[in-house]
Amino acid sequence: MTTADMWFDPRCPWAWNASRWLLEVERVRPVRVRFHVMSLSVLNDGRDDLEQWYREWLKPGMGPVRVAVAAEQKAGNEVLRDLYTALGTRIHHDRAPIGRELYEAALREVGLPVDLADAAERTGYDEALLASHHAGLEPVGEDLGTPTIHVTDPAGRRTAFFGPVVAPIPRGEDAGRLWDGVVLVAGTDGFFELKRARTRPPIER
Repeated sequence: MTTADMWFDPRCPWAWNASRWLLEVERVRPVRVRFHVMSLSVLNDGRDDLEQWYREWLKPGMGPVRVAVAAEQKAGNEVLRDLYTALGTRIHHDRAPIGRELYEAALREVGLPVDLADAAERTGYDEALLASHHAGLEPVGEDLGTPTIHVTDPAGRRTAFFGPVVAPIPRGEDAGRLWDGVVLVAGTDGFFELKRARTRPPIER
């Protein structure tokens, strides 16, 4: 069984697409996905070249990732799979505002105590968040972000990469073919980048 470890910020729409793609890959390839937390707020902290709209967008960003870290500490890594789905569905499809109501609804859906929502305002979770963040990004470059994926094949060979950045979400065998291609190019020694301009939004409205 191949393992795909993905680092996500619950608010990133491109990470959301990649995560749903990976869950499709599980259905058509011998792959098991594990989710881990990173933070776009941490990634962009101190940068003075950000557009104003993005600065504003980042402001509430620590809340969701702290809640995710708190949930993982409470119930183990596996809980992130369902919690990410619960948070992401509300954020990206229901357009729920970032805040306590969102956290409590998602926590309640996955059977976790709603008082874990308190973590959104607590810096005590930041050390664990930073450790997870850097564990995900260091192998691919700290100037990148999410989606970041680490692949470990059955022989123990590992590769890590940023992406794919894709919309709409590939389904079924289309997801499998994209997986085959991404793993092939990412596993090629010396391969660094393949890119083209985006022509559509990440989440269809």
